[in-house]
Amino acid sequence: MLQAGRSQEEIRRHNLGTLLRHVHLGGPVSRTVLADRMGLNRSTIMALTADLTAAGLVREELPGDTGKAGRPSLVVRPESRRVYVLAFDVRVDRLVAARVGLGGTILDRREAVRARAGADLDDVVGVLAGFASEMHRKARSGSVCVGVGAAYCGMIRPGDGMVRFGPNMGWVDQAFGTELGLRLGMPVSVGNEAHLGALAEHERGAGIGFENLIYLHGDVGVGGGIIVGGKLLDGDGGYGCEVGHMMVNPYNGRPCGCGSRGCLEAEVGEQALLDAAYRSGEPVGRDGVRAAVVTATDRSGEPVGRDAVRAVVAAADDGDMKAREALHRIGDWLGIGVANLINLFNPGVVIFGGMLREVYPGSAAQVESRIAANVLVISRERVQLRTSALGDDATLIGAAELAFSDLLTSPLEVLAHLTSHPEQTLTRTTP
Repeated sequence: MLQAGRSQEEIRRHNLGTLLRHVHLGGPVSRTVLADRMGLNRSTIMALTADLTAAGLVREELPGDTGKAGRPSLVVRPESRRVYVLAFDVRVDRLVAARVGLGGTILDRREAVRARAGADLDDVVGVLAGFASEMHRKARSGSVCVGVGAAYCGMIRPGDGMVRFGPNMGWVDQAFGTELGLRLGMPVSVGNEAHLGALAEHERGAGIGFENLIYLHGDVGVGGGIIVGGKLLDGDGGYGCEVGHMMVNPYNGRPCGCGSRGCLEAEVGEQALLDAAYRSGEPVGRDGVRAAVVTATDRSGEPVGRDAVRAVVAAADDGDMKAREALHRIGDWLGIGVANLINLFNPGVVIFGGMLREVYPGSAAQVESRIAANVLVISRERVQLRTSALGDDATLIGAAELAFSDLLTSPLEVLAHLTSHPEQTLTRTTP
């Protein structure tokens, strides 16, 4: 709600950003609906959309045949191919890049395998900068990049995108945001992957309509994002919600990359599942599954990666008892973690993303059993358990939303700044 005493210009800026956000997140919408949602009269909405149209952020057009008498309300659409951001997702074993248009449309996409070879800042920055150049060259003439966002699988210092700690790759105080920004020639906003995944699911995915949610993201480890009252819970220094390092098995726990033992990610992460499934030294499953598993190996010949995890899940679906037992074991520890989180935060929904999106269906019974046994009755009455609606793109979409945030706050000011500082953006001027 706007505070009393704001100037007309501040009110206008707020309304422009709010209207653009509605169009960006909700897609094409009529002026009439916008007026209802924003509590403004139609003439004000018309003036706001005229400003955004003149800036090239939206366009207005007649709707299809509505079957109703009278003059139809114009539909406002985002200019997805003219205004875009670059989004990057740095995972332990993969680098993903996308050009994402206003409205959330993925216009172009690139991926590369990332070797699990320790601190590799220069390699990561080089690959992502190359992807950015390729995607920029393919952009439509006259289009403009209004921001760059990146998701990283580690603890990120707010403001400058410094990776303070990335336990699974040995990154400590790596100036990722600064270095990538220097290569691209424009600022880069960086966030923790699970935090951004939580925001993406809240705005565009399985968490729409929930003001309180928990998002659990499985990659090699496990990260978490928690939304409380519609806002991300980020802690005093921005390093909150490291739920993967919540202690669940302190006495006989598996070693964790953070240096502790018995953390949630140590008990339910990729290595825990694969160790349980391959403890006899032989792949699980029948011939088709075995072939998939054998190809998903690291240099030592051990199974590794999302393909290996999916092979275990497929084997369990195919009736392999060892694979099912592995999923059940993971599910029990996952259930302990989820039960603790529900008791602490009373969410309306818990969302399983990343690798956990693959694992959860085969572990659901164990998770639900732990919730039934260990969560306060009142807290478990309404909570829902869901898998990510955005799939593998949740963290990438979260990075895109991070990149759009300034534009959605002050649309005309951001465009004016980019126009007056062309060195800070990528404007496609040739076909």
